[in-house]
Amino acid sequence: MEKEDAGRSHRNRRVHTTTVRRGVASEDFATLKSSEEEKLKLGASELKVTRLGIGAWSWGDNIYWNNFEWDDRKLKAAKAAFDASVDCDITFFDTAEVYGSQLSLGAINSETLLGRFIKERKEKDPKVEVAVATKFAALPWRLGRQSVLNALKDSLFRLGVSSVELYQLHWPGVWGNEGYIDGLGDAVEQGLVKAVGVSNYNERRLHDAYEKLKKRGIPLASNQVNYSLIYRAPEENGVKAACDELGISLIAYSPVAQGVLTGKYSPENIPAGPRSRIYTPEFLTRLQPLLNRIREIGEGYSKTPTQVALNWLIAQENVVPIPGAKTAEQAQEFAGALGWRLADEEICELRSLASEIRPVLIGMSCGTIFGLGFVSSDQYEVVACLLGLAWIGMRRWIWVYEEGFDRNGLYLGFASFSRIRLEL
Repeated sequence: MEKEDAGRSHRNRRVHTTTVRRGVASEDFATLKSSEEEKLKLGASELKVTRLGIGAWSWGDNIYWNNFEWDDRKLKAAKAAFDASVDCDITFFDTAEVYGSQLSLGAINSETLLGRFIKERKEKDPKVEVAVATKFAALPWRLGRQSVLNALKDSLFRLGVSSVELYQLHWPGVWGNEGYIDGLGDAVEQGLVKAVGVSNYNERRLHDAYEKLKKRGIPLASNQVNYSLIYRAPEENGVKAACDELGISLIAYSPVAQGVLTGKYSPENIPAGPRSRIYTPEFLTRLQPLLNRIREIGEGYSKTPTQVALNWLIAQENVVPIPGAKTAEQAQEFAGALGWRLADEEICELRSLASEIRPVLIGMSCGTIFGLGFVSSDQYEVVACLLGLAWIGMRRWIWVYEEGFDRNGLYLGFASFSRIRLEL
């Protein structure tokens, strides 16, 4: 299945020569395997995961991804995506208690679906091993370390397991963050999790969490943040450097910019739903030179734009991308990002081209809040679950829950959430 790429032989690399069409990998990718040696340890923990994982945010979601149209067809597609991932030896899955939950107006909780998929797979193949990562929602009314343990036990119930491999704080809370970190440590000591991490933490908070857990002899395994070729804030705000310095793995969500780096969208064909407010025709027009170059580079490796974008992230070292898979074909295509590496000059060239594009800011999804919401955040950091309707800079009403929000505020509102562009 492999042969030496004569045009790149001076780089002493072997590449997969799978034929692909329109950005979708062929059936050959179903046989692509990443060996045990290619797994990596998350931070200083003992947990080993595949170098690429699968995000399960869309599973059961009814707002952002599925336009209130979650049905049996999409359920079967999600199950096929799970099975295809495992077939390709991608066995690291990331979910969260708020994905698909009633709090977020979801159809069915993503944890419930993932647990069901794992159970059904194990009935056919008892030896299969899946690493599950889920997340605690730092909602304002949750206080103290016990709230973390209670939420974790609820997640374990939905997943149908006695423990998970990785438990993360989804975002910093409005208050009570020290108690949340204590709760993570308690979860490790009680054997409920193998490793713990955080998500959307800036450099300062990352250091604080690391030091607090270190006093108990517990490593902080990971920090999950928005990171892609066109959103490189972790490189610019010190988060990536802090992860590397402290030995914390960076888990990259939205690694293909919610599908924009796959090449399937254009100024004439923009994404559906809330993403159309983020990735506008104007933005996609500015993105075309970068996408064209990604395609050209991919052709030299017989790779799709998706695989090039994911490989670019993997090449940054200490990074585990978790693209979302809604279909088996997507999962198989993601597997094609493994087992090869872009040349150093190509990595630098793509970063240079991407730096000419002003990135959009993408918020996190977490739920529906009625009434009062607080925001108090540092640059590029989510510290509160504010899902309110607010007037920002006399521009217009928008949904507010955004990393990169660098001011303090108090807002009253009634809102359901979505990942909507924050325009300051």
